[in-house]
Amino acid sequence: MLTLLLAAALAAGPGPLDSLKFLLGEWVGEGGGQPGQASGGSYSFLPELDGRILVRRNRSAYPAGKDHAAFVHEDLMVVYPGTAGKPPRADYWDNEGHAIHYEISSDGKSAVFLSEGEAAGPRYRLTYTSTAADRVTIRFEVAAPGKPFQMYLEGSAKRKQ
Repeated sequence: MLTLLLAAALAAGPGPLDSLKFLLGEWVGEGGGQPGQASGGSYSFLPELDGRILVRRNRSAYPAGKDHAAFVHEDLMVVYPGTAGKPPRADYWDNEGHAIHYEISSDGKSAVFLSEGEAAGPRYRLTYTSTAADRVTIRFEVAAPGKPFQMYLEGSAKRKQ
């Protein structure tokens, strides 16, 4: 069923989310469990509502460290077309209580999710880069107010066949 859903999304006519089609599918993370890396995880980026939106569901397991117990991170992100010719947008929520609102720029081989500027809070940048037909690198960066972005997490994923 997933194969049919993805084939239909890829064959659909031009649309505002076309440049994100390289993200479609079910993915397995390739983290090694080192500090700041998940020991295992997977996510999906699937079309919903007749391909009008994309939904990412993510689950990552992190091993215990010297200062914390093992934990599981789960999140949900909904990607949708921008209005009035504006770029696509995304809304993100996770089981840690975070909510992030992104504007997206993409050229079909990479996608940058840049958070809305919050005057008093941090900014976030999530970047996916296609490195092969079935592989992406993922970078998540955080910037304190008035400061440059600093890398927070980095990894890669392989599309399930």
